[in-house]
Amino acid sequence: MGETLTGLATMAAGVNPVPWARSQMAFTLAFHIILVPLGVSWAFMVLIANYRALRHDDRAALVLAQRWSKYMAVTFAVGAVTGTVLSLEFGLLWPRFMGTWGEAFGVPFAFEGLFFFTEAIFVAIYIFGWRRLKPWPHFWTGVPIAVAGVFGAISVVAANAWMNAPSGFTANAQGEIIDVDPVAVIFNDAMPLQAAHMVVAAYLVGGFLISSVYAVGMLRGRTDRYHKLGFLIPFTVAAIATPIQIIVGDTLARWVYSDQPVKFAAIELVPTTSSDVPEVLLGHLNADGTVTGGIPIPGLASWLSNPSTGRSTVVQGLDIVPPDARPTILEANIVHLAWDVMVGLGTLLFLLALWYGAIWLFRRHMPASKWFLRAAACTGVLSVVTMEAGWVVTEVGRQPWIVYNLMKVEAAATGNTGVWITFIAVLVLYLALGVTTIVVLRSMSRRFRRAGGFVELDAPYSPAKKPEPAKTGEPEP
Repeated sequence: MGETLTGLATMAAGVNPVPWARSQMAFTLAFHIILVPLGVSWAFMVLIANYRALRHDDRAALVLAQRWSKYMAVTFAVGAVTGTVLSLEFGLLWPRFMGTWGEAFGVPFAFEGLFFFTEAIFVAIYIFGWRRLKPWPHFWTGVPIAVAGVFGAISVVAANAWMNAPSGFTANAQGEIIDVDPVAVIFNDAMPLQAAHMVVAAYLVGGFLISSVYAVGMLRGRTDRYHKLGFLIPFTVAAIATPIQIIVGDTLARWVYSDQPVKFAAIELVPTTSSDVPEVLLGHLNADGTVTGGIPIPGLASWLSNPSTGRSTVVQGLDIVPPDARPTILEANIVHLAWDVMVGLGTLLFLLALWYGAIWLFRRHMPASKWFLRAAACTGVLSVVTMEAGWVVTEVGRQPWIVYNLMKVEAAATGNTGVWITFIAVLVLYLALGVTTIVVLRSMSRRFRRAGGFVELDAPYSPAKKPEPAKTGEPEP
């Protein structure tokens, strides 16, 4: 027995904590990021339904707004839990990073905390206000939820953007931060485009996620006004966001080309600096610096990088920095594949949005084809995969740096060799949390469907039920 324990202790002591820390952070971020679009955009769509209900006396829209607000509260609560875990992981998994850069990196999170508490307060007011406030005052209590959600997301993205473009601090000769400019930290060079990219993605993904549920319902024969509105409102929001996202994403890619050339080289699989660089669809980079497989489109990568100089645009290669300062071959292939997935699926979503917009523009109604509804039913999953792929490009493309050109991941991670235990524990916990969330949302949906509409004590803006007199034989006062 003693020998067994000694062997286990020796094996644990030999565990490299860095891959486990990276895996745990990646898993929890990938889980949490699914909830972010709902936290940012759902309140806006609730307000659209609520506004329509009040402005046009639309009972179906009122039912939709009330039910959406309850779903929103559930996903907000789950997002609060997973977001808190992420915050704790910065200290547990990356103590050296926080010890060195915490004074600057923590600034955006301080603002995010303020926006989070504002959002939480008004979510509670809005939910309980259905039976306690007059219609229009109640509507306006929902506006701070939508505003706080957007600014909370911007604050978090500002912290990530700072990792890509660190600024707003002064360090001494020992590398210790001695002064921080909060404004310069938040409004770093990467922040405007990254924040815009994430906020638009939140409305795109949130819209497609919600509308895909109603698309499935309509395919099953639920074609009443309630389901049509449940589809039309979020899908319209997502369809408007999709072309905007393509423009923002293209602008951000050119910023990466100019300010993070190594990441851009990984995106485009460019081993050596050259012009007339092809856009390779799929394909992979080999250890000898050659690119094989895929479909090369001659000169397109150079042209997209700078249309003014076209195919003669020079794209810097991975070889502009030493091997230890750039992504590995495997990481470069992951970044390139994630980029192809993001762009490919984003293009498909754009085409579907174009189909929807064209039919609505010329016929003033949504497409009636079952093929359209089948495609729309897939958009929720496809948009989430697109968003996850985008974050892979952002995070893996920055490797090996946790703070671009200033601190590497290995220097930032914990030295605790037992971190693999926390990873397994978090994996089990999050899987249980995910299953529970889905079960709760589905049970709410079934209960709402059985009710068919409002129940007496749940009807919004209705007068409170007069209490029955006490059965004591005494007259009422």
